[in-house]
Amino acid sequence: MQYSIWRRLLVSVFAFFLAGAVWLVPSSVALAYNNPELLPDQPTPIIDLAKSLTSVQEERLAQDLEEFEAETGWKLRVLTQYDRTPGAAVKDFWNLDEKSILVVADSRGGNILNFNVGDAVYQLLPRTFWVELQTRFGNLYFVREEGEDQAIIQSIESVETCLRQGGCRVVPGLPREQWILTLITSVIGGVVCGFAAQPRRPGQIFAWQWALIFSPLWGILFIAFGIGPVVTRTSEWLPLVRNIAGFLIGALVAYLSPVLNRSSASET
Repeated sequence: MQYSIWRRLLVSVFAFFLAGAVWLVPSSVALAYNNPELLPDQPTPIIDLAKSLTSVQEERLAQDLEEFEAETGWKLRVLTQYDRTPGAAVKDFWNLDEKSILVVADSRGGNILNFNVGDAVYQLLPRTFWVELQTRFGNLYFVREEGEDQAIIQSIESVETCLRQGGCRVVPGLPREQWILTLITSVIGGVVCGFAAQPRRPGQIFAWQWALIFSPLWGILFIAFGIGPVVTRTSEWLPLVRNIAGFLIGALVAYLSPVLNRSSASET
């Protein structure tokens, strides 16, 4: 029996590390092969082998990347692939260096976006930024709703915005799904605060000692998970006001719940 349990545990651990390895490998897979015959004859910042972009989108994006490089010195390049890839040949074709960013779109994986980033870029955009960028725009839900072209274009727009303003710790913008999550954590934080502040002695109106004791819990839910992601990603005041209102409503409902219960019991 114990042998069977340990065996299942080892299999689970192995599967976990295998999944992690598969998730981490794609950032270097794009350069694992070398097929220079797939490279175009003319210089271009985009190689669209998977035909993810329309001709108009490709033309506009290529012009934008060239203007951005002339303006800032940062080199952004785009490679889309499916069953064919030039692989390591793009490094010499584009002269990728420490100030280069290669966006690779490959729909064969669970997430279509991968990034090969030069060392100088990490000083302004840390690794956590690229993980968030990949999960926000490259996930299957976003691609299904918006398309592969928007996954590429919007991720590049985010990178350009951050490089122009001198760097980012997080990806700009607050998606609706992420805001809903911050609203939920704000409300839960308010509920915890309200329950903790309920009076426990006759004549007591507000149990501030208990509210203070539980402040690490409701503070993390409200400030770290409810307010922090909003103020770091957008300057709009409406999501912030809604989260604060959600916290106050949750706290008020939880604080008044004994009074409401007594009222309903007396009516019965």
